[in-house]
Amino acid sequence: MDRRLWEAAKTGDVHHLQSLIKEDPLLLRAVSLAEYAGELNQDGFSPLHIASVNGDIEIVKEILNVDSNLCLLKGKDRRIPLHYAVIKGREHVMKELLVVSPDSAEEVTARGETCLHLAVKNYQFEAFKFLLDNLKDLNKYGLLNKKDIQGNTVLHLAVSTKQYEVVDMLLGENVVSKGTIEVNSLNKKGLTPLEVLLEESEDTDIEEILRASGALSAENLQSLQQQVLPQSWVVPFQDPSNEQSSREQRKDLPRSRAKKLQDFFKYNKSKDCPGKVRDTLLVIAILIATATYQAVFSPPGGVWQDTYWPDDNNNSSHDGKMSLRHIAGQSVMGTNYPISYGLFLVFNSIGFFVSLHTINFLTIGFPLQLELQVSLVALVATYDTVMSAITPNQGISLFFFIFSVVFSALFPFITMMLRNYCKKPRFLS
Repeated sequence: MDRRLWEAAKTGDVHHLQSLIKEDPLLLRAVSLAEYAGELNQDGFSPLHIASVNGDIEIVKEILNVDSNLCLLKGKDRRIPLHYAVIKGREHVMKELLVVSPDSAEEVTARGETCLHLAVKNYQFEAFKFLLDNLKDLNKYGLLNKKDIQGNTVLHLAVSTKQYEVVDMLLGENVVSKGTIEVNSLNKKGLTPLEVLLEESEDTDIEEILRASGALSAENLQSLQQQVLPQSWVVPFQDPSNEQSSREQRKDLPRSRAKKLQDFFKYNKSKDCPGKVRDTLLVIAILIATATYQAVFSPPGGVWQDTYWPDDNNNSSHDGKMSLRHIAGQSVMGTNYPISYGLFLVFNSIGFFVSLHTINFLTIGFPLQLELQVSLVALVATYDTVMSAITPNQGISLFFFIFSVVFSALFPFITMMLRNYCKKPRFLS
């Protein structure tokens, strides 16, 4: 505001105010424009935001003449006028904004998006091309590898939406020099651009460009770094003389259909609902518990239907056939093959106890939790009682009883220790 106008308003000098207006009839209009140009409406837009969206270049110039800092005014979702010009592909407005404020190209939205992210997300290829040319002149090519809040670079977004022109421009070396783009950058899902392409939108032409530029999967990248590369290297060096042969080798390494099918059904914590996963695990655990519990009543080989107990301890003839002594209701397999039966008891019991532990773990916090746990304990007691009853060998029976008690008590701690061990980082010498 003109200081003379401010003094007149402060002192209430109407005559001074009238003389100032006579000198400059547009004085009050300029003051009004300056004040309102920096205000946001209820939708989070300033006049410059609206003019940029509509492509009104003359209004944009007038507002910038009042205050060039309005280029950096953040509106809804922390977007500046340049962001809206990019979204709508208003190249003439973009040019004006970048001339007035080159630093506005580095501003990001509340979601961490640069103007490059917005151009790709909104399929504004010409705007993207215009930005690349300007970033080259401003020496701001580092923005090409900047990530949004999901960890996605511009290359991640371009391959996920199958924008061949953008990928070719980034990696084709005609516009962006080789090595500028981090082709193996990982997003927050741990995916490289190549993996994003293969999992979300397969395109053989884009895949060929990526592989020719040294793109790898996260697994192969980690393996390569551990074997031969320093930790700071991302893209492996490629001798230009062997570039053609390397491309041919990469073409020979497409993923098999089985691998693609496996990846399609693989659990993805960013997409799969935890509630549905829990329900699936409950169904699987119940099926395992049912199958292993059924083995108690129908052990391999069945049970003896009669009792045969000769006077001596040697094998004797029973109904004209060689037979071992036995008692009705005991396991035939336990009598004839005690070692195999012992192994059957151990592994069947592991499956049974682990499935019950899984059921108990997945139902923590459910209503009637106490009643459910009492039922599970009763089921374990029934299982142990029947297994002991049908086991003909007292030594195996005692071993099984001790095993069932110890394993049931220690299994939660064993699983916790194994998980902690598997999560420990591994250091290579």
